[in-house]
Amino acid sequence: MTDESHDAIESLFTESRLFPPPKDFGRGSAMSETLYRELLVEARTDYEGFWARLARAEIDWITPFTRTLDESDAPQYRWFDDGTLNVSANCLDRHIAQRGDKPAIIFEGEPGDVRVLTYRQLLAEVGRFANALRAQGVKSGDRVVIYMPMVPEAVIAMQACARIGAIHSVVFGGFSSESLRDRIVDAQASIIVTADGGHRGGRIVGLKAICDKVVDECPSVRAVIVLKRAGNPIDWRPGRDLWWHDVVAGASTECAPVALASEHPLYLLYTSGSTGRPKGIQHTSAGYLLGTIITMRWVFDIREDDVYWCTADVGWVTGHSYVAYGPLACGATMVMYEGAPTIPDPGRFWQICERHRVSVFYTAPTAIRALKKHGDDYPRAYDLSRLRVLGSVGEPINPEAWMWYHQVIGQERCPIVDTWWQTETGVHMIAPIPGITATKPGSCTLPLPGIDADVVDSEGLPVTAPDKGGFLVIKRPWPSMLRTIWGDPERYRETYWSRFQGRYYVSGDGARRDADGYFWVMGRVDDVLKVSGHRLGTMEIESVLVAHPLVAEAAVVGRPDELTGEAICAFVVTRDPRPTGAARAARIAELRAWVGERIGPIAKPAEIRFADNLPKTRSGKIMRRLLRAVARGETVTEDVSTLENPDIIRQLGDPETE
Repeated sequence: MTDESHDAIESLFTESRLFPPPKDFGRGSAMSETLYRELLVEARTDYEGFWARLARAEIDWITPFTRTLDESDAPQYRWFDDGTLNVSANCLDRHIAQRGDKPAIIFEGEPGDVRVLTYRQLLAEVGRFANALRAQGVKSGDRVVIYMPMVPEAVIAMQACARIGAIHSVVFGGFSSESLRDRIVDAQASIIVTADGGHRGGRIVGLKAICDKVVDECPSVRAVIVLKRAGNPIDWRPGRDLWWHDVVAGASTECAPVALASEHPLYLLYTSGSTGRPKGIQHTSAGYLLGTIITMRWVFDIREDDVYWCTADVGWVTGHSYVAYGPLACGATMVMYEGAPTIPDPGRFWQICERHRVSVFYTAPTAIRALKKHGDDYPRAYDLSRLRVLGSVGEPINPEAWMWYHQVIGQERCPIVDTWWQTETGVHMIAPIPGITATKPGSCTLPLPGIDADVVDSEGLPVTAPDKGGFLVIKRPWPSMLRTIWGDPERYRETYWSRFQGRYYVSGDGARRDADGYFWVMGRVDDVLKVSGHRLGTMEIESVLVAHPLVAEAAVVGRPDELTGEAICAFVVTRDPRPTGAARAARIAELRAWVGERIGPIAKPAEIRFADNLPKTRSGKIMRRLLRAVARGETVTEDVSTLENPDIIRQLGDPETE
């Protein structure tokens, strides 16, 4: 949604299917219909009291707080700010008496190696590494960059930082040396924690070599601690480089958790923009921890005997909230997997679910669509009967993928929790409560208790008409929210609060609500197209394309058009081999007609390009900014080193070769 237009996003496609909660799901659940209603009423009538009660119930405090919310310097809100706690102690120490021998992490590497760490063992490893960091001079407030494969040591390093008050900044292991450098420099990190390499897609990603390219450009860095994971050859600089196993060898397992202020920064997580200085989202301790705990309990209905698996890398916020912190704070057993979902074949996820008896499974729509493309035989070869909750994260899930997830993976008995949230929000904001909320394919349903979400027009007024799009905003502060952008509070105010004069947090997403009040996220406002005076959300067009029986994946962007203002350009991956020649022309006509019938003639793509794959990061996200450049015929200048399949750019950019 651009500033020059005051028109609302139009929604031309509706989804009418409704799935009530499975019978008997609530048996054994901590959440009941009565409790859910009571939470909604409590949050509405006593907002601060609601959050204060939860914070006292869910967090082990060192110094109890007396102030709940300080709004004096809004939008730099402060929560529970006179209390002290330690996040690592809340994730580990408090479980030892009752769960010390319970598995905390079940790790499986891409080559097939498996390790299990109990809570007692994990606490010992965190203590060792926390003491190793202190031996390197790391103290409270120092920044530590973590650039690791998806191995337990990544979580150990994060928890060790939290234990001593260091601020960690995890950089996704697929990012390039330039992206890594920019984040190290902005954070002024003193230590880098990395590995020789990690396994991904059947090959070794040389993480240490990537670090070596830029460390000399980062004068704040004193040491690089290297985990021996893949055994690949690496260069070594004595005096700077240190092996993980050496620094922990003589370290004690005992490391008392430091009492830290509620608002002490826990971590920085940089969003990856295509241009300009990286944006370091800063999250603090108590409010963020509280958000991860209650959403684990509410949205995943986490229980003592669950085996929980979130497939996200710790380099993303999902891996922070729902791998490194939330599950451990709740005393859960979680699975970590290092590699790609298709190694050695597209059954790997389902094999892991069977082998480790996964009961709660949380992944991205891009992964669901990619695995759906390989057919039903792979998941049906494995016993998925222990699954009871399925989750979706990262972007709106199209109804076709939702139905496959429901029917084939969940076998029509597992509620699907489609979660809307962001790096900035810290935790789930809009999501179903399994066993309570009826679900609709493609809708994230309703805000969680305590979250005051709304859809507003360009003047900031609520959009009351059903299915009329607008800006998705949050009207009241919440504990897990970002506090600022590291080193740039003015950018924080301008980015998230300026559009409506500080009244609301502006998410940057467009959304609509249907007649039942359910939220439907329509994509980033930057991705909304203005075609012949109509403002159309790209996600709806993509959902309709993917609903075609021959389409596996689709991404829609706009390009300038003299006649219509913007023209719709669709990039499509078919289930069959990529069509060429006459077959290509016939398929284009068929898909344009399909979209026209289901949305309307205005939404027909002006151009459809076929490809073997879509350009995705190694985390599975489609690079839509890159697709916009391709559609407009611009030279791609964006860093493509993070792509899983960089060679696809040539194919996308030359439709005549299709």
